[in-house]
Amino acid sequence: MGAGIAGLRTLYSLRKAGFDAQVLEASDEIGGVWNHNRYPGARCDVESFDYSYSFSKELEQEWVWSERYPTQPEILRYLNHVADRFDLRRDITINARVEAADYNEESATWTLTLHDGRKASSRYLVLCLGQLSAPKMPNYPGQDRFKGETIVSAMWPRREIDFTGKRVGIIGTGSSGMQMTPVIAQIAERVTVFQRTANFSVPAANAPLTEEEDRAVKADYEARREMTRNSPTGLGFQPGKKKTLEVSDEEREEAFEKAYHRLGFGFALTYPDILLDKDANRVASDFLRRKMGERVEDPEVREKLMPVTHGFGTRRPTVDSGYFEAFNRDNVDLADIREHPIEAFTETGIRTSQKHYPLDFVIFATGFDALTGALLKPRIAGRGGVTLKEKWAAGPITNMGLGTAGFPNLLIVGGPGSPTVLSNVMVSTELQVDWMTELLSHLRDAGVREIEVTREAEAAWNRHVAERVNETLYMTAQSFYNGGEVEGKPKVFMPYSGGVRHYRRLLEQCAADDYVGFALRSTPLATQPETQDAD
Repeated sequence: MGAGIAGLRTLYSLRKAGFDAQVLEASDEIGGVWNHNRYPGARCDVESFDYSYSFSKELEQEWVWSERYPTQPEILRYLNHVADRFDLRRDITINARVEAADYNEESATWTLTLHDGRKASSRYLVLCLGQLSAPKMPNYPGQDRFKGETIVSAMWPRREIDFTGKRVGIIGTGSSGMQMTPVIAQIAERVTVFQRTANFSVPAANAPLTEEEDRAVKADYEARREMTRNSPTGLGFQPGKKKTLEVSDEEREEAFEKAYHRLGFGFALTYPDILLDKDANRVASDFLRRKMGERVEDPEVREKLMPVTHGFGTRRPTVDSGYFEAFNRDNVDLADIREHPIEAFTETGIRTSQKHYPLDFVIFATGFDALTGALLKPRIAGRGGVTLKEKWAAGPITNMGLGTAGFPNLLIVGGPGSPTVLSNVMVSTELQVDWMTELLSHLRDAGVREIEVTREAEAAWNRHVAERVNETLYMTAQSFYNGGEVEGKPKVFMPYSGGVRHYRRLLEQCAADDYVGFALRSTPLATQPETQDAD
Protein backbone atom coordinates (compact mmCIF):
# COMPACT_ATOMS: atom_id res chain seq x y z
CA MET A 1 0.00 0.00 0.00
CA GLY A 2 1.45 3.32 -1.13
CA ALA A 3 3.51 4.41 -4.15
CA GLY A 4 5.74 6.96 -2.49
CA ILE A 5 9.45 6.62 -1.78
CA ALA A 6 9.00 3.43 0.27
CA GLY A 7 6.45 1.82 -2.02
CA LEU A 8 8.53 2.27 -5.16
CA ARG A 9 11.65 0.94 -3.46
CA THR A 10 9.76 -2.06 -2.05
CA LEU A 11 8.27 -2.90 -5.44
CA TYR A 12 11.66 -2.74 -7.14
CA SER A 13 13.33 -4.95 -4.53
CA LEU A 14 10.58 -7.57 -4.30
CA ARG A 15 10.28 -7.84 -8.06
CA LYS A 16 14.06 -8.26 -8.36
CA ALA A 17 13.89 -11.03 -5.75
CA GLY A 18 11.33 -12.88 -7.89
CA PHE A 19 8.13 -11.99 -6.06
CA ASP A 20 4.80 -11.15 -7.65
CA ALA A 21 4.25 -7.71 -6.12
CA GLN A 22 1.52 -5.17 -6.71
CA VAL A 23 1.26 -1.61 -5.36
CA LEU A 24 -2.07 0.01 -4.56
CA GLU A 25 -1.96 3.81 -4.56
CA ALA A 26 -4.88 5.95 -3.39
CA SER A 27 -3.94 8.96 -5.53
CA ASP A 28 -4.05 9.30 -9.30
CA GLU A 29 -0.27 9.80 -9.33
CA ILE A 30 2.74 8.23 -7.69
CA GLY A 31 5.07 10.14 -5.36
CA GLY A 32 3.40 10.01 -1.96
CA VAL A 33 4.08 13.09 0.14
CA TRP A 34 5.92 14.72 -2.78
CA ASN A 35 2.82 14.36 -4.92
CA HIS A 36 0.57 16.10 -2.40
CA ASN A 37 2.83 18.75 -0.81
CA ARG A 38 2.94 21.16 -3.75
CA TYR A 39 2.86 24.40 -1.77
CA PRO A 40 5.12 27.30 -2.78
CA GLY A 41 8.64 26.78 -1.48
CA ALA A 42 8.21 23.07 -0.74
CA ARG A 43 11.68 21.64 -0.47
CA CYS A 44 13.45 18.70 1.14
CA ASP A 45 15.62 19.37 4.19
CA VAL A 46 18.08 16.60 3.28
CA GLU A 47 20.73 17.21 0.62
CA SER A 48 19.85 16.03 -2.88
CA PHE A 49 22.74 13.60 -3.24
CA ASP A 50 21.63 11.83 -0.07
CA TYR A 51 17.88 12.02 -0.68
CA SER A 52 18.08 9.51 -3.50
CA TYR A 53 18.01 5.77 -4.01
CA SER A 54 21.25 3.82 -3.76
CA PHE A 55 20.14 0.54 -5.38
CA SER A 56 21.32 1.43 -8.89
CA LYS A 57 24.78 2.74 -9.78
CA GLU A 58 23.49 3.69 -13.22
CA LEU A 59 20.68 5.76 -11.69
CA GLU A 60 23.15 7.51 -9.40
CA GLN A 61 25.34 8.50 -12.33
CA GLU A 62 22.67 9.57 -14.80
CA TRP A 63 20.45 11.75 -12.61
CA VAL A 64 21.63 15.34 -12.18
CA TRP A 65 20.30 17.34 -9.25
CA SER A 66 20.05 21.08 -9.77
CA GLU A 67 20.29 22.35 -6.18
CA ARG A 68 21.78 21.35 -2.86
CA TYR A 69 18.31 20.91 -1.36
CA PRO A 70 15.81 19.61 -3.93
CA THR A 71 12.43 21.23 -4.49
CA GLN A 72 9.16 19.31 -4.54
CA PRO A 73 8.83 19.42 -8.35
CA GLU A 74 12.36 18.08 -8.79
CA ILE A 75 11.85 15.24 -6.31
CA LEU A 76 8.57 14.30 -8.01
CA ARG A 77 10.31 14.29 -11.40
CA TYR A 78 12.99 12.04 -9.92
CA LEU A 79 10.46 9.55 -8.55
CA ASN A 80 8.62 9.47 -11.87
CA HIS A 81 11.93 8.92 -13.64
CA VAL A 82 12.65 5.98 -11.34
CA ALA A 83 9.20 4.51 -12.01
CA ASP A 84 9.70 4.80 -15.76
CA ARG A 85 13.32 3.73 -15.90
CA PHE A 86 12.65 0.51 -13.99
CA ASP A 87 9.23 -0.12 -15.50
CA LEU A 88 7.50 -0.01 -12.14
CA ARG A 89 4.17 1.39 -13.34
CA ARG A 90 2.96 -1.92 -14.73
CA ASP A 91 2.69 -3.20 -11.17
CA ILE A 92 1.12 -0.05 -9.70
CA THR A 93 -2.62 0.51 -9.57
CA ILE A 94 -3.53 4.16 -9.06
CA ASN A 95 -6.89 5.43 -7.78
CA ALA A 96 -6.93 2.39 -5.51
CA ARG A 97 -7.57 3.62 -1.98
CA VAL A 98 -7.72 0.74 0.48
CA GLU A 99 -10.61 1.11 2.91
CA ALA A 100 -10.09 -2.18 4.75
CA ALA A 101 -7.66 -5.07 5.05
CA ASP A 102 -8.71 -8.33 6.73
CA TYR A 103 -6.51 -11.26 7.66
CA ASN A 104 -7.82 -14.74 6.91
CA GLU A 105 -6.40 -17.00 9.61
CA GLU A 106 -7.19 -20.24 7.78
CA SER A 107 -5.46 -19.36 4.50
CA ALA A 108 -2.89 -16.97 6.01
CA THR A 109 -3.71 -14.31 3.43
CA TRP A 110 -4.89 -10.71 3.41
CA THR A 111 -8.02 -9.51 1.64
CA LEU A 112 -8.14 -5.82 0.78
CA THR A 113 -11.31 -3.86 0.03
CA LEU A 114 -10.92 -0.75 -2.10
CA HIS A 115 -13.03 2.39 -1.94
CA ASP A 116 -14.97 1.40 -5.06
CA GLY A 117 -15.71 -2.14 -3.86
CA ARG A 118 -12.90 -3.87 -5.73
CA LYS A 119 -11.08 -6.64 -3.87
CA ALA A 120 -7.45 -7.71 -3.80
CA SER A 121 -5.71 -10.51 -1.95
CA SER A 122 -2.13 -11.35 -1.11
CA ARG A 123 0.04 -13.56 1.08
CA TYR A 124 1.86 -10.57 2.55
CA LEU A 125 0.76 -6.99 3.08
CA VAL A 126 3.44 -4.29 3.25
CA LEU A 127 2.37 -0.86 4.48
CA CYS A 128 4.33 1.97 2.83
CA LEU A 129 2.01 4.77 3.91
CA GLY A 130 4.54 7.31 5.14
CA GLN A 131 5.24 8.94 8.48
CA LEU A 132 4.07 12.47 7.60
CA SER A 133 1.25 11.80 5.15
CA ALA A 134 -2.01 12.08 7.13
CA PRO A 135 -2.73 15.84 7.37
CA LYS A 136 -4.32 17.24 10.48
CA MET A 137 -7.64 18.75 9.44
CA PRO A 138 -8.25 22.00 11.36
CA ASN A 139 -11.62 22.78 12.86
CA TYR A 140 -11.90 26.36 14.09
CA PRO A 141 -15.22 27.93 15.13
CA GLY A 142 -16.97 29.53 12.17
CA GLN A 143 -14.57 28.03 9.68
CA ASP A 144 -17.36 27.28 7.21
CA ARG A 145 -18.43 30.94 7.24
CA PHE A 146 -15.20 32.17 5.66
CA LYS A 147 -15.92 33.32 2.10
CA GLY A 148 -12.30 33.32 1.02
CA GLU A 149 -10.38 30.15 0.06
CA THR A 150 -8.88 27.74 2.59
CA ILE A 151 -6.02 25.45 1.58
CA VAL A 152 -4.31 22.63 3.47
CA SER A 153 -0.60 22.74 2.65
CA ALA A 154 -0.34 18.94 2.56
CA MET A 155 -3.26 18.75 0.10
CA TRP A 156 -2.24 21.62 -2.15
CA PRO A 157 -4.39 22.06 -5.28
CA ARG A 158 -2.71 21.25 -8.57
CA ARG A 159 -4.12 24.34 -10.26
CA GLU A 160 -2.16 27.57 -10.31
CA ILE A 161 -2.98 29.84 -7.37
CA ASP A 162 -2.25 33.53 -7.82
CA PHE A 163 -1.67 35.39 -4.58
CA THR A 164 -0.99 38.70 -6.34
CA GLY A 165 -2.72 41.51 -4.48
CA LYS A 166 -4.24 39.06 -1.96
CA ARG A 167 -4.23 38.97 1.82
CA VAL A 168 -2.95 35.58 2.97
CA GLY A 169 -3.06 34.03 6.43
CA ILE A 170 -0.68 31.14 7.18
CA ILE A 171 -1.48 29.08 10.28
CA GLY A 172 1.51 27.04 11.43
CA THR A 173 5.26 27.53 11.76
CA GLY A 174 6.66 24.08 11.11
CA SER A 175 8.58 23.24 7.95
CA SER A 176 5.68 23.95 5.60
CA GLY A 177 4.83 27.33 7.10
CA MET A 178 8.45 28.43 7.30
CA GLN A 179 9.15 27.36 3.72
CA MET A 180 6.14 29.02 2.12
CA THR A 181 6.15 32.31 4.05
CA PRO A 182 9.09 34.04 2.29
CA VAL A 183 7.90 32.82 -1.13
CA ILE A 184 4.29 33.97 -0.78
CA ALA A 185 5.43 37.23 0.82
CA GLN A 186 7.10 38.21 -2.45
CA ILE A 187 3.76 37.96 -4.26
CA ALA A 188 0.91 38.73 -1.89
CA GLU A 189 -0.30 42.14 -0.80
CA ARG A 190 -0.08 41.06 2.84
CA VAL A 191 0.90 37.89 4.70
CA THR A 192 -0.06 37.20 8.31
CA VAL A 193 1.69 34.30 10.02
CA PHE A 194 -0.36 32.86 12.89
CA GLN A 195 2.20 31.38 15.27
CA ARG A 196 1.35 29.18 18.25
CA THR A 197 4.84 27.81 18.85
CA ALA A 198 8.02 29.55 17.74
CA ASN A 199 10.43 27.12 16.14
CA PHE A 200 14.17 26.70 15.85
CA SER A 201 15.66 26.84 12.38
CA VAL A 202 19.05 26.65 10.72
CA PRO A 203 19.74 28.29 7.33
CA ALA A 204 19.60 25.89 4.43
CA ALA A 205 22.58 27.53 2.73
CA ASN A 206 20.96 26.32 -0.46
CA ALA A 207 22.68 26.93 -3.80
CA PRO A 208 22.76 25.56 -7.33
CA LEU A 209 24.97 22.50 -7.71
CA THR A 210 27.90 22.93 -10.04
CA GLU A 211 29.16 20.39 -12.55
CA GLU A 212 32.31 20.09 -10.45
CA GLU A 213 30.31 19.18 -7.34
CA ASP A 214 28.27 16.67 -9.31
CA ARG A 215 31.38 14.99 -10.72
CA ALA A 216 33.10 14.93 -7.33
CA VAL A 217 30.22 13.14 -5.61
CA LYS A 218 29.66 10.67 -8.44
CA ALA A 219 33.36 9.82 -8.59
CA ASP A 220 33.11 8.22 -5.15
CA TYR A 221 29.39 7.93 -4.45
CA GLU A 222 29.74 4.65 -2.57
CA ALA A 223 31.98 6.24 0.04
CA ARG A 224 29.33 8.90 0.60
CA ARG A 225 26.65 6.21 0.89
CA GLU A 226 28.73 4.37 3.47
CA MET A 227 29.04 7.53 5.52
CA THR A 228 25.26 7.92 5.61
CA ARG A 229 24.66 4.27 6.51
CA ASN A 230 27.15 4.48 9.35
CA SER A 231 26.00 7.78 10.78
CA PRO A 232 23.43 8.17 13.57
CA THR A 233 20.95 10.10 11.42
CA GLY A 234 21.65 8.82 7.92
CA LEU A 235 22.89 12.30 6.99
CA GLY A 236 26.57 11.37 6.88
CA PHE A 237 27.50 13.61 9.80
CA GLN A 238 29.39 12.17 12.74
CA PRO A 239 29.22 14.02 16.08
CA GLY A 240 32.41 15.52 17.42
CA LYS A 241 34.31 13.64 20.10
CA LYS A 242 34.40 16.43 22.65
CA LYS A 243 31.32 17.44 24.60
CA THR A 244 29.79 20.89 24.33
CA LEU A 245 31.08 22.25 27.61
CA GLU A 246 34.50 20.58 27.42
CA VAL A 247 35.82 23.16 24.96
CA SER A 248 36.53 26.85 25.37
CA ASP A 249 33.91 29.44 24.54
CA GLU A 250 35.97 30.55 21.56
CA GLU A 251 36.35 27.03 20.15
CA ARG A 252 32.65 26.28 20.63
CA GLU A 253 31.60 29.54 18.98
CA GLU A 254 33.77 28.77 15.98
CA ALA A 255 32.37 25.24 15.67
CA PHE A 256 28.78 26.46 16.00
CA GLU A 257 29.33 29.18 13.39
CA LYS A 258 30.76 26.70 10.93
CA ALA A 259 27.91 24.23 11.46
CA TYR A 260 25.26 26.95 11.35
CA HIS A 261 26.33 28.18 7.93
CA ARG A 262 26.74 24.79 6.26
CA LEU A 263 25.36 21.70 7.97
CA GLY A 264 21.59 22.29 8.20
CA PHE A 265 20.22 19.54 10.46
CA GLY A 266 23.80 18.51 11.04
CA PHE A 267 24.07 21.39 13.50
CA ALA A 268 22.61 19.01 16.11
CA LEU A 269 25.72 16.84 15.77
CA THR A 270 28.26 19.61 16.27
CA TYR A 271 28.79 18.04 19.69
CA PRO A 272 27.60 14.59 20.79
CA ASP A 273 25.58 15.74 23.81
CA ILE A 274 23.40 18.52 22.36
CA LEU A 275 20.31 16.30 22.44
CA LEU A 276 21.37 14.45 25.59
CA ASP A 277 22.40 17.04 28.17
CA LYS A 278 20.29 20.00 29.32
CA ASP A 279 23.22 22.33 29.82
CA ALA A 280 24.71 21.47 26.43
CA ASN A 281 21.32 21.96 24.80
CA ARG A 282 20.85 25.30 26.54
CA VAL A 283 24.16 26.57 25.15
CA ALA A 284 23.29 25.42 21.62
CA SER A 285 19.77 26.85 21.90
CA ASP A 286 21.09 30.21 23.09
CA PHE A 287 23.47 30.35 20.15
CA LEU A 288 20.66 29.64 17.69
CA ARG A 289 18.33 32.19 19.27
CA ARG A 290 21.04 34.80 18.92
CA LYS A 291 21.67 33.90 15.28
CA MET A 292 17.96 33.83 14.43
CA GLY A 293 17.46 37.12 16.24
CA GLU A 294 20.18 38.79 14.18
CA ARG A 295 18.04 38.15 11.12
CA VAL A 296 15.00 40.10 12.42
CA GLU A 297 15.01 43.90 12.60
CA ASP A 298 11.93 44.67 14.74
CA PRO A 299 12.75 43.93 18.43
CA GLU A 300 9.14 43.08 19.35
CA VAL A 301 8.73 40.68 16.44
CA ARG A 302 12.19 39.25 17.14
CA GLU A 303 11.22 38.40 20.71
CA LYS A 304 8.03 36.63 19.61
CA LEU A 305 9.94 34.56 17.03
CA MET A 306 12.36 33.18 19.61
CA PRO A 307 11.46 29.65 20.76
CA VAL A 308 11.25 29.47 24.55
CA THR A 309 8.92 26.50 25.17
CA HIS A 310 11.48 23.87 24.20
CA GLY A 311 15.15 23.29 23.54
CA PHE A 312 16.71 22.95 20.10
CA GLY A 313 16.01 19.59 18.48
CA THR A 314 13.48 18.37 21.04
CA ARG A 315 10.83 19.28 18.47
CA ARG A 316 11.68 18.82 14.81
CA PRO A 317 13.70 21.89 13.79
CA THR A 318 13.54 23.29 10.29
CA VAL A 319 16.04 24.24 7.62
CA ASP A 320 14.84 27.53 6.15
CA SER A 321 15.56 29.86 3.25
CA GLY A 322 14.83 33.42 4.32
CA TYR A 323 12.03 32.81 6.83
CA PHE A 324 13.17 35.26 9.49
CA GLU A 325 14.15 37.88 6.93
CA ALA A 326 10.58 37.78 5.60
CA PHE A 327 9.41 39.57 8.76
CA ASN A 328 11.55 42.55 7.79
CA ARG A 329 9.17 43.17 4.89
CA ASP A 330 6.44 45.78 5.31
CA ASN A 331 3.78 43.33 4.10
CA VAL A 332 4.44 40.52 6.63
CA ASP A 333 2.82 40.43 10.09
CA LEU A 334 3.17 38.01 13.00
CA ALA A 335 0.10 37.06 15.03
CA ASP A 336 1.01 35.38 18.30
CA ILE A 337 -1.92 33.00 18.87
CA ARG A 338 -0.43 31.57 22.03
CA GLU A 339 -0.85 34.98 23.64
CA HIS A 340 -3.95 35.93 21.63
CA PRO A 341 -5.70 32.70 20.48
CA ILE A 342 -7.88 32.42 17.40
CA GLU A 343 -11.46 32.86 18.55
CA ALA A 344 -13.26 32.29 15.27
CA PHE A 345 -13.27 32.61 11.52
CA THR A 346 -15.51 35.32 10.11
CA GLU A 347 -16.84 35.79 6.61
CA THR A 348 -13.90 38.04 5.82
CA GLY A 349 -11.02 36.69 7.89
CA ILE A 350 -9.86 35.52 11.32
CA ARG A 351 -10.61 37.06 14.69
CA THR A 352 -8.18 36.53 17.55
CA SER A 353 -8.64 37.72 21.12
CA GLN A 354 -6.68 40.82 20.11
CA LYS A 355 -7.94 41.88 16.66
CA HIS A 356 -9.57 40.92 13.38
CA TYR A 357 -7.40 40.03 10.37
CA PRO A 358 -9.08 40.52 6.96
CA LEU A 359 -8.00 37.71 4.61
CA ASP A 360 -8.61 36.39 1.11
CA PHE A 361 -6.78 33.08 1.67
CA VAL A 362 -6.13 30.96 4.75
CA ILE A 363 -3.45 28.29 4.47
CA PHE A 364 -3.40 25.53 7.08
CA ALA A 365 0.27 24.60 7.47
CA THR A 366 -0.74 22.66 10.56
CA GLY A 367 1.19 19.46 10.04
CA PHE A 368 0.27 15.81 10.30
CA ASP A 369 -1.08 13.08 12.49
CA ALA A 370 2.45 11.73 12.46
CA LEU A 371 3.74 8.15 12.33
CA THR A 372 0.43 6.41 13.09
CA GLY A 373 -2.17 8.59 11.33
CA ALA A 374 -1.79 7.05 7.89
CA LEU A 375 -1.50 3.51 9.29
CA LEU A 376 -4.75 3.83 11.23
CA LYS A 377 -6.75 5.48 8.45
CA PRO A 378 -7.79 2.22 6.73
CA ARG A 379 -9.45 -0.45 8.88
CA ILE A 380 -6.78 -3.12 9.25
CA ALA A 381 -8.04 -6.21 11.09
CA GLY A 382 -5.79 -9.04 12.26
CA ARG A 383 -6.49 -12.12 14.36
CA GLY A 384 -10.01 -12.36 15.72
CA GLY A 385 -11.01 -9.23 13.83
CA VAL A 386 -9.05 -6.99 16.19
CA THR A 387 -8.14 -3.80 14.36
CA LEU A 388 -4.81 -2.05 14.40
CA LYS A 389 -6.57 0.98 15.86
CA GLU A 390 -7.81 -1.14 18.76
CA LYS A 391 -4.42 -2.78 19.23
CA TRP A 392 -2.70 0.61 19.37
CA ALA A 393 -5.32 2.41 21.45
CA ALA A 394 -2.74 3.21 24.15
CA GLY A 395 0.01 3.89 21.62
CA PRO A 396 1.79 1.92 18.89
CA ILE A 397 3.67 -1.21 19.88
CA THR A 398 5.90 -2.99 17.36
CA ASN A 399 8.96 -5.14 17.02
CA MET A 400 11.64 -2.87 15.52
CA GLY A 401 8.90 -0.89 13.78
CA LEU A 402 8.43 -3.74 11.31
CA GLY A 403 5.27 -5.43 12.55
CA THR A 404 2.99 -6.04 15.50
CA ALA A 405 1.68 -9.15 17.23
CA GLY A 406 -1.76 -10.32 16.17
CA PHE A 407 -1.20 -9.16 12.58
CA PRO A 408 0.57 -12.00 10.76
CA ASN A 409 2.15 -11.50 7.33
CA LEU A 410 1.94 -7.72 7.83
CA LEU A 411 5.10 -5.65 7.47
CA ILE A 412 5.56 -1.90 7.88
CA VAL A 413 8.16 0.35 6.26
CA GLY A 414 8.91 3.39 8.41
CA GLY A 415 6.67 2.25 11.22
CA PRO A 416 6.70 3.57 14.79
CA GLY A 417 9.57 2.03 16.65
CA SER A 418 12.04 2.54 13.80
CA PRO A 419 14.31 5.55 13.06
CA THR A 420 11.84 7.16 10.61
CA VAL A 421 11.58 10.92 11.23
CA LEU A 422 14.78 11.01 13.29
CA SER A 423 16.74 9.98 10.22
CA ASN A 424 17.25 10.61 6.54
CA VAL A 425 14.15 8.65 5.58
CA MET A 426 15.73 7.53 2.31
CA VAL A 427 18.51 5.72 4.17
CA SER A 428 16.30 4.13 6.83
CA THR A 429 13.72 3.14 4.20
CA GLU A 430 16.26 1.35 2.03
CA LEU A 431 17.70 -0.37 5.09
CA GLN A 432 14.29 -1.73 6.07
CA VAL A 433 13.23 -2.69 2.55
CA ASP A 434 16.43 -4.63 1.88
CA TRP A 435 16.04 -6.45 5.20
CA MET A 436 12.39 -7.26 4.49
CA THR A 437 13.24 -8.56 1.03
CA GLU A 438 15.84 -10.92 2.50
CA LEU A 439 13.30 -11.99 5.14
CA LEU A 440 10.58 -12.78 2.60
CA SER A 441 13.08 -14.63 0.41
CA HIS A 442 14.07 -16.71 3.43
CA LEU A 443 10.42 -17.49 4.19
CA ARG A 444 9.82 -18.57 0.60
CA ASP A 445 12.87 -20.82 0.54
CA ALA A 446 12.01 -22.34 3.94
CA GLY A 447 8.37 -23.01 3.05
CA VAL A 448 7.08 -20.63 5.71
CA ARG A 449 3.50 -19.48 5.14
CA GLU A 450 2.95 -17.32 8.18
CA ILE A 451 5.19 -14.93 10.10
CA GLU A 452 4.12 -12.99 13.16
CA VAL A 453 5.75 -10.76 15.72
CA THR A 454 5.74 -12.35 19.16
CA ARG A 455 4.21 -10.44 22.06
CA GLU A 456 7.38 -10.92 24.07
CA ALA A 457 9.47 -9.34 21.33
CA GLU A 458 7.27 -6.29 20.86
CA ALA A 459 7.09 -5.72 24.62
CA ALA A 460 10.88 -5.91 24.84
CA TRP A 461 11.32 -3.57 21.88
CA ASN A 462 8.88 -1.04 23.35
CA ARG A 463 10.91 -1.05 26.55
CA HIS A 464 14.10 -0.56 24.55
CA VAL A 465 12.61 2.38 22.62
CA ALA A 466 11.58 3.97 25.93
CA GLU A 467 14.98 3.34 27.48
CA ARG A 468 16.80 4.95 24.56
CA VAL A 469 14.60 8.03 24.46
CA ASN A 470 15.00 8.49 28.21
CA GLU A 471 18.69 9.00 27.51
CA THR A 472 17.74 12.06 25.43
CA LEU A 473 15.83 15.33 25.85
CA TYR A 474 13.07 14.46 23.37
CA MET A 475 10.43 13.96 26.05
CA THR A 476 11.00 17.44 27.49
CA ALA A 477 8.82 18.94 24.75
CA GLN A 478 5.45 18.21 23.21
CA SER A 479 5.92 17.28 19.57
CA PHE A 480 4.76 14.94 16.87
CA TYR A 481 7.53 12.62 18.04
CA ASN A 482 5.48 11.82 21.16
CA GLY A 483 1.88 12.40 20.07
CA GLY A 484 1.78 15.98 21.31
CA GLU A 485 0.57 17.32 17.96
CA VAL A 486 -2.92 15.76 18.10
CA GLU A 487 -5.40 16.25 20.91
CA GLY A 488 -6.33 12.95 22.54
CA LYS A 489 -3.48 11.01 20.95
CA PRO A 490 -1.55 8.71 23.31
CA LYS A 491 1.51 10.54 24.59
CA VAL A 492 4.23 8.00 23.87
CA PHE A 493 7.51 8.46 22.03
CA MET A 494 7.16 6.77 18.64
CA PRO A 495 10.40 6.86 16.60
CA TYR A 496 13.54 4.96 17.58
CA SER A 497 16.21 7.32 18.90
CA GLY A 498 19.06 4.80 18.96
CA GLY A 499 20.31 5.87 15.54
CA VAL A 500 20.40 4.38 12.05
CA ARG A 501 23.76 2.68 12.50
CA HIS A 502 22.73 0.87 15.70
CA TYR A 503 19.32 0.00 14.27
CA ARG A 504 21.00 -1.61 11.25
CA ARG A 505 23.16 -3.74 13.53
CA LEU A 506 20.08 -4.90 15.45
CA LEU A 507 18.37 -5.89 12.19
CA GLU A 508 21.44 -7.82 11.11
CA GLN A 509 21.57 -9.60 14.47
CA CYS A 510 17.89 -10.48 14.25
CA ALA A 511 18.43 -12.14 10.87
CA ALA A 512 21.58 -13.91 12.06
CA ASP A 513 19.59 -15.33 15.00
CA ASP A 514 17.02 -16.91 12.66
CA TYR A 515 14.68 -13.92 12.95
CA VAL A 516 14.30 -14.07 16.68
CA GLY A 517 11.23 -12.15 17.81
CA PHE A 518 9.15 -13.48 14.93
CA ALA A 519 7.19 -16.72 14.92
CA LEU A 520 7.74 -18.53 11.59
CA ARG A 521 5.16 -21.19 10.72
CA SER A 522 4.96 -23.63 7.82
CA THR A 523 1.24 -24.03 8.54
CA PRO A 524 -0.98 -21.18 9.77
CA LEU A 525 -1.54 -21.05 13.51
CA ALA A 526 -5.30 -21.35 13.06
CA THR A 527 -4.93 -24.74 11.33
CA GLN A 528 -2.59 -26.26 13.90
CA PRO A 529 -3.98 -28.82 16.39
CA GLU A 530 -2.68 -26.77 19.29
CA THR A 531 -2.93 -23.05 18.65
CA GLN A 532 0.35 -21.91 20.13
CA ASP A 533 3.27 -20.02 18.65
CA ALA A 534 5.82 -22.28 16.99
CA ASP A 535 9.17 -20.55 16.49
